[in-house]
Amino acid sequence: MHQDNYRVIKFGTDGWRGRLAFDFTLENLIKVTVASCQELNYQYYNKLLSKKVLIGFDRRFMANHLAKAIIPYVNACGLEPILSTSYVTTPACSFYAKEMNLLGSLIITASHNPSDWLGLKIKNFQGSSVNSSFTEAVEKRIKLQNTIEPGSNKYEEIDIKRFYLERISSKFNTQFILNKLKEMKIRVFFDSMHGSASNSLDILFKGNGSDIVQGIRENNDPYFGGHPPEPLENYIDDLKKILKKEAINDTKTLGIVFDGDGDRIAVIDELGRYCSTQNLLPYFIAYLGLKNKTSNPVLKTVSGSDIITNISKKQNRKVIELPVGFKFIAEKMINEQIFIGGEESGGVGFGEYLPERDGLYAAMTLLNGIAEQSKYLFESLDQIQKEFGPSFYERIDIPFSNNNKKNNLKKFIINNIPNDICDYLVKNVSMTDGIKIRLENNFWILFRFSGTEPLLRLYCEAPSKDLLDKTLKWSKEFINNE
Repeated sequence: MHQDNYRVIKFGTDGWRGRLAFDFTLENLIKVTVASCQELNYQYYNKLLSKKVLIGFDRRFMANHLAKAIIPYVNACGLEPILSTSYVTTPACSFYAKEMNLLGSLIITASHNPSDWLGLKIKNFQGSSVNSSFTEAVEKRIKLQNTIEPGSNKYEEIDIKRFYLERISSKFNTQFILNKLKEMKIRVFFDSMHGSASNSLDILFKGNGSDIVQGIRENNDPYFGGHPPEPLENYIDDLKKILKKEAINDTKTLGIVFDGDGDRIAVIDELGRYCSTQNLLPYFIAYLGLKNKTSNPVLKTVSGSDIITNISKKQNRKVIELPVGFKFIAEKMINEQIFIGGEESGGVGFGEYLPERDGLYAAMTLLNGIAEQSKYLFESLDQIQKEFGPSFYERIDIPFSNNNKKNNLKKFIINNIPNDICDYLVKNVSMTDGIKIRLENNFWILFRFSGTEPLLRLYCEAPSKDLLDKTLKWSKEFINNE
């Protein structure tokens, strides 16, 4: 392979991804697989004395074939491949690796990226994404350009999906949940967006409750209905229509949306009220905090709402603010006793369960919370806003023509931070990840630049919609003055 081709093999916040037939090729996948297996063996074999590695795959075009194609190369590294019998969520692979003390897992997936993308996620024996030092070591191995001859095609095959779903189901009283939802006249729709969370309900609910909890968009569609499989409000029109149509008489409906590989979640109801993880995380802290009386800390990213902090403080929990990317949360979860960790973009991890974001586990926890509290989700969210808000939040992505423009703007912002914004004094500036300017409680701006593309992500939280709009307007004018 020509040296230039290696420049495309660069790991992001969670794994390596690229466009099919361009960056993501079989040749590149083999290189990444071999380097990953060698590093898994180097770092973890002495701790586990295991040679077993799980290979999982999502529902994307060619993902199942590519999973089989890398088996000879896993064998060639002296490891023992286990292949999932069917498409499976990324958290399921993490869970199985942790439960069965495997060396780790490799998942062929591009998560929530558009349909013409594929990638590889690497998970360790603890059930979380490998850290940055691990992926840097993998990139170094790739650059060495060591070739390896394929080994045997021998592998073990296991129904990872069933194993995982049965374990989740065992942690909840599913009949109680169904009875309560029926009593409250709530119908729930799981929207898998044609991804790997599809067709999970039968096992989760032991074949019961099909009239109460139903799945939609579960058929195999490599184009994901024409949108990236990301649980954003503008990609779920089909779900919105169903929720509105099925809300007959006094029946309420609730839609739970998952991304392509099942680690992210969002929620929407029959009135079109959309709830991202930004609001779900406070809900989980408030609900589970009533049951979990420890003082274990909460992890949030710099882009997370202050409401997370406000609720946690009431529970006497320390809040640790980290850079964006669940791998930073996972690393803390492994090394410390953590209550909950989550990020704005859709991922929640539960310390007592797995150091990994898990959409299906979060969905079951949400339904359990609704059932145990006999309270509709948006009732609880309104109560949280009343007690710990008000909070209005928005994220805007601003692209640039090139990286030079991006880098110049970054320098400009750092050197020109004002004393006040919209008549509010600047209290402090944090540079944990980007430039975060704090004005008051529940009031801040974050300028965060993408590490991989010419893009600025502008985040803002404010105590009123008017102030949010004014601050975003000011922010846009400010960066345009550069």
